[in-house]
Amino acid sequence: MRKGDITFINVSLPLEDPNHLFELSIRGGRWNTVQRQPHIQDSLTHIPISNAGVEPSPDGLIDLEGRMLLPGFVDAHMHLDKAYSIYKVGNKSGTLLEAIDNYRESVQLFSKEEITKRMVKAAMRAASFGSVVLRSHLDFPARWGKEVVFRTIEAALEAREKVRPYIDLQFFPMVPYDPEQQNEINDWVEEAFRMGIDGLGGAPHLSPDPAAHVEWAFRKAVRHDKSLDLHVDESDDPMVQTIDDICRETIRWGYQHKVNAGHLCALAAREQEDAERVISLMAEAGVGAITLPAVNLYLQGRGDKGTVRRGVTRVKELLGAGIPVAAASDNIQDPFHPFGKGDLVQIGLVTAYAAHMAGEREMYDLLHMITSHPAQLTGLTDYGVKPGNTARFVVVDACHPREMFTEVPGNRWVYNHGRWISVMTQASVWPDFDKNAAAVL
Repeated sequence: MRKGDITFINVSLPLEDPNHLFELSIRGGRWNTVQRQPHIQDSLTHIPISNAGVEPSPDGLIDLEGRMLLPGFVDAHMHLDKAYSIYKVGNKSGTLLEAIDNYRESVQLFSKEEITKRMVKAAMRAASFGSVVLRSHLDFPARWGKEVVFRTIEAALEAREKVRPYIDLQFFPMVPYDPEQQNEINDWVEEAFRMGIDGLGGAPHLSPDPAAHVEWAFRKAVRHDKSLDLHVDESDDPMVQTIDDICRETIRWGYQHKVNAGHLCALAAREQEDAERVISLMAEAGVGAITLPAVNLYLQGRGDKGTVRRGVTRVKELLGAGIPVAAASDNIQDPFHPFGKGDLVQIGLVTAYAAHMAGEREMYDLLHMITSHPAQLTGLTDYGVKPGNTARFVVVDACHPREMFTEVPGNRWVYNHGRWISVMTQASVWPDFDKNAAAVL
């Protein structure tokens, strides 16, 4: 057995077959065998992962003792450049509009080094919780000129190189639409693509002419064969309806499965019949959906009295229509959201609360929303626990999805780029408690 080759026994693969345990092997950084076990295997020659220490595979033979092994988490919507800026950029009202205004005024004051440092910190924390791919939207403050715009883009590209051994980053700048400055903006977008930016983002519902913004974004994306990942209708107002234009443009340009709609808060406020029409249109257009439950629960409904709208989109209805739905972190400790740490298990739990998902089948839906669905929405092809695929995964200290979302276990073992990149373990010590009783805790 070569160094780095690993064999696992007694593995739970809930996304493949929740009713059996598996034996797996990694050879040369790729999944080699994935085979069902007829029964629990004797672990005399295998080391339980809980006893393997900082290096979980000293001899390449590991017993997971029924724990779940999941393909690495994919966080499909983050704002790494804004992470941890809450300490410099406040938000007294807690509203989305104040957060936008305050960050817009502050961004010119951040150095490239500061932005890079924040991005690296947020990405590495996400990796430690089990994420292997992050898609981050980037601020594109055109009003402050090219130097400030490219300060963030250069910081993002530098951060990507720093964390490359641990986690993969995708970047989508949130490009505004401004007819008076559009020639400059077009040139800057072209340059950003040449530098290695992955796709095009934006928030058309905030534009003075949303329809024109949507059309411009499609023309630019199609010309460069780039995916579109847009902030869509992040509003409590059911009359904010850019998703309709986005779906029609997707069909017009034949861009199915290359467009994502994040937030979709206004969809939750629409009348039922209208919402069903929109969801059907999204399914026809092949537009993916990304829900950001923690941030929208925090931001939305701030102006409501009595019955307060919470802004989380129609998760179960979108899933029921066959639309891939991802749950993602969005903002981490910034003026848009003062909480968060990039742990998608925690985000899955928040999604369960917000979308009323507690049934047995819904536990598996939640798993898909932080693994296979965001992998699909971010264009990953070499993904999943299948022979031949690259091995990138997280082992969680739980044997069932419900246990994982209930306990949000701190013990995680994360493997990416051909090696263990992070091991987090924790233990409780009860010095004055009866040892026999403490053993059941």
